[in-house]
Amino acid sequence: MKIVVFTGAGISAEAGLKTFRGSEGLWETYKIEDVATPEAWERNPQLVIDFYNQRRKQVITTQPTEAHYLLADLEKKYPNMWIITQNIDDLHERAGSKNVIHLHGEIRKVRSSVDPNLIYNQEGWELKIGDTCELGSQLRPHVVWFGEEVPLMELAYEIALQADVFVVIGTSLQVYPAASLAYMISENTDKWLIDPNPSITDTSYTIIKANASEGLRMWKKIMKL
Repeated sequence: MKIVVFTGAGISAEAGLKTFRGSEGLWETYKIEDVATPEAWERNPQLVIDFYNQRRKQVITTQPTEAHYLLADLEKKYPNMWIITQNIDDLHERAGSKNVIHLHGEIRKVRSSVDPNLIYNQEGWELKIGDTCELGSQLRPHVVWFGEEVPLMELAYEIALQADVFVVIGTSLQVYPAASLAYMISENTDKWLIDPNPSITDTSYTIIKANASEGLRMWKKIMKL
């Protein structure tokens, strides 16, 4: 059985990380066009760096939730299981998951602003103006901004379409193209959605109205996993 899990901000919200779109989310405080677009980077790189430095600082001091550990334990039983996440934190990895695709990048990595293939681990939480890659260009957060291509999208499609069981956890399904994954799964796939406020319109999903940790416990019990 091949299990593919698609996670969003809801699974990390339990750990205390602010979501972007929820009530009191980050987009209530910041404008997308000011901190999360290529144009924002060109206009005010210091503001963009400061925004992501604060996100990185919070991630470093945050611990994985029960839901993250439940998924990591499931991977031990099903080694070909994959997690496709919209989250830029590393909580899945810190819980022990190994097969993780980050569609929107990784907050604890930085990359060259001229060559996207030059990616580095960020030591500590603070990236500064003047921190450069080996080519001498300013380092930027290794995240996908609005208006940029999602480079791992095709790989995510390929893996998701192979799923026998597809589980969506804690995502509003409002951010495209990532959200399109949920609607491209085969009719023959066993599809589940775990979310306290489900917004999906696809009636082929079995819905568990619960937060990530509680919902995963319920799901595993139903599936006898």
